[in-house]
Amino acid sequence: METKNATELTEFILTGLTHQPEWQVPLFLLFLMIYLITVMGNLGLMALIYNDPHLHIPMYLFLGSLAFVDAWVSSTVTPKMLVNFLGKSKMISLSECMVQFFSFVISVTTECFLLSTMAYDRYVAICKPLLYSVIMTNRLCMQLLVLSFLGGFIHSIIHTGLLFRVTFCKSNVIHHFYCDIMPLIKISCTDPSINVLMVFIFSGSIQVFTILIVLISYTLILFTILKKKSIQGIRKAFSTCGAHLLSVSLYYGPLLFMYVHPGSGQADDQVMIDSLFYTVIIPFLNPIIYSLRNKKVIDSLTKVLKRYS
Repeated sequence: METKNATELTEFILTGLTHQPEWQVPLFLLFLMIYLITVMGNLGLMALIYNDPHLHIPMYLFLGSLAFVDAWVSSTVTPKMLVNFLGKSKMISLSECMVQFFSFVISVTTECFLLSTMAYDRYVAICKPLLYSVIMTNRLCMQLLVLSFLGGFIHSIIHTGLLFRVTFCKSNVIHHFYCDIMPLIKISCTDPSINVLMVFIFSGSIQVFTILIVLISYTLILFTILKKKSIQGIRKAFSTCGAHLLSVSLYYGPLLFMYVHPGSGQADDQVMIDSLFYTVIIPFLNPIIYSLRNKKVIDSLTKVLKRYS
């Protein structure tokens, strides 16, 4: 009878960011503006890279892919959050919840791999400039991109598949603004030990592996920069790497805090703030960070604006 009752919970309530009615409309308008800028910024960056032959090099191929993934993760989470701000019903079905979680894990995991790939690309460009075109061939770039998305897909399949073994009977209230694994585990009536262990093993391994690639790449880049005699060369190297390093620093902090140490007993509000940062804020900031600190992107954008002015 207990199992039967557990399987009857197929609809859930997403509590969202706030329970206070007076904040619903202002937050809706704020996040609607952020979402529209995020989508336009990332899709605009993709279009800019696609239409400018001077940007058809590995660095910008990876940047365009990152813009695509940023638009993806934001579109996975934000629309449902916006609907819940104004809608009286905050319900989400189990199938919708699983689809959202599946899409979320693919995009977030792929972004981790892309950020590490971009760090490796910068390492080759600065530490081995004469061999750059030999090492970073179009074939290798496509292989790295395919592996990044494939890694995200496999990682998502594992966690989504394991969620189907979980039944829900404790509550149908998810204390979050989207379907994520830790809030779902909290309301399960099945022993979630396997799920938590898999989160620690797979999510932790992916984050540690990709962070190591970033750290090693930038350590070698730093040594190479310090050996340069030219001040102009040092400035150029820092300018090339600065945007990516800032993006990586902002992105990995909340992820490490949440998934590498999932049993930390964080408050729901703190979890939502961390999640908000890498699902909404980072996709919003990335096009700005990469565009403002990249001369080629600015030059390409200037040409487009002059053409249509």
